[in-house]
Amino acid sequence: MAEHDERPRGWRPFRGRQRSDDPGGPPIEVKSGAYESDAIADPTQGPNDDGAPQPSAPATPAPPAGRPAADLPPPPAVTNPPPAVSEAPGTPAPGSEPAPPPAASHPVPAPSRDSGGPALNTEPFRAPHATPGAVADREPEAAEVDPEGEPEPARGEPELRIDRADAATPDGSIAVPAAAPPLIMPRTIAIANQKGGVGKTTTAVNLGAALAEAGFRVLVVDLDPQGNATTGLGINPRDLERSVYDALVGEQPLDECIEPTSLRNLFVAPARIDLAGAEIELVPVMSRELRLRKAIDAVRPDYDLILIDCPPSLGLLTVNGLAAADDVIVPIQCEYYALEGLGQLLRNVGLVRANLNPQLDVRGIVLTMHDARTKLADQVAREVRAHFGPRVYQTVVPRTVRLSEAPSFGQPIIVFDSGSRGATAYRDLAKEVSHGATRRAG
Repeated sequence: MAEHDERPRGWRPFRGRQRSDDPGGPPIEVKSGAYESDAIADPTQGPNDDGAPQPSAPATPAPPAGRPAADLPPPPAVTNPPPAVSEAPGTPAPGSEPAPPPAASHPVPAPSRDSGGPALNTEPFRAPHATPGAVADREPEAAEVDPEGEPEPARGEPELRIDRADAATPDGSIAVPAAAPPLIMPRTIAIANQKGGVGKTTTAVNLGAALAEAGFRVLVVDLDPQGNATTGLGINPRDLERSVYDALVGEQPLDECIEPTSLRNLFVAPARIDLAGAEIELVPVMSRELRLRKAIDAVRPDYDLILIDCPPSLGLLTVNGLAAADDVIVPIQCEYYALEGLGQLLRNVGLVRANLNPQLDVRGIVLTMHDARTKLADQVAREVRAHFGPRVYQTVVPRTVRLSEAPSFGQPIIVFDSGSRGATAYRDLAKEVSHGATRRAG
């Protein structure tokens, strides 16, 4: 009677390997699993991407019927371990041919015949993420141009130029002015520049104090509604009964508005905030541009020098100051923006000279707030000196903390800190301004 076969359906003998000493012998049957796939796969491991179980080491074969287990050969050694399982999509199944590598983003350079090394790659650069044939848009920095097609200039020292179109003469020529004539006293000098923060008030206060220290009788006329020259000389505007506003609009004598200061020979015609409304109130007045000249002419013989601190604008107050002055001193801050409106200021000086004051002239230009640590300050100074020549004073006012602190104490710099660099600079400037000064006969 035939022996009962308890093997499940679908079971087949494993015929993938035979004994080497008996090529024609019976196949080795696997009894450790129920299916042929059990001999090459471990059911505890997950399947591959194609659904097939992962390969593992072959199980130990069982001896066939009629052959002792001692005659069986040892289990075959695994010579080629299965590849690691990859979770990335598109991983080829075990046994399939690997996919060809992707094309390189740029061609591999061919070897050079001269040097024996690789030749230079002349192909355009391609970004690593770009597809083959896609060239990156960025060019080398040296070849960059602006949108209009002109090459960008090399970065170096900034080019500083004065607006010479406004400062030119009617025939278009620009002549370097000669040195200013000797100072004849009494003299009225306007400190003017339509740009704010260039040192007009600081120059008017400290230059006046230095001239007074040198023995000249000096009057500072504060024509700025902010009243900084007034407070800088120790006068409180709230304690004033009259100011320059009353002399311009109310036709009060300027002599009644003048106040003495703590420094001998130095006086001030103070200003208050109500001076800001003078430009509107003077609009319907006849000869409104000459109101200040009329007021100053009454006190002119009492002083050697009258310094007018003009507001930072080109309005009616500044026109009054230019019309009443004999000369103009222009403070220029040693920065780029100070050069932009200089030509416009000189053009307005020419208009006042042609229509209101034929004797008006630019006596000098003083460089203020000079910072020797920066190249820009030296470039501005060179440009101004190249354009105006001897009209630029040799004295350069430095930027110092002591000059900024002095107004808060209501004192000029020569009183606040007599040995500071600012005090020395304004003393030297006073010598240049008063050089060759002579008192007018009569």
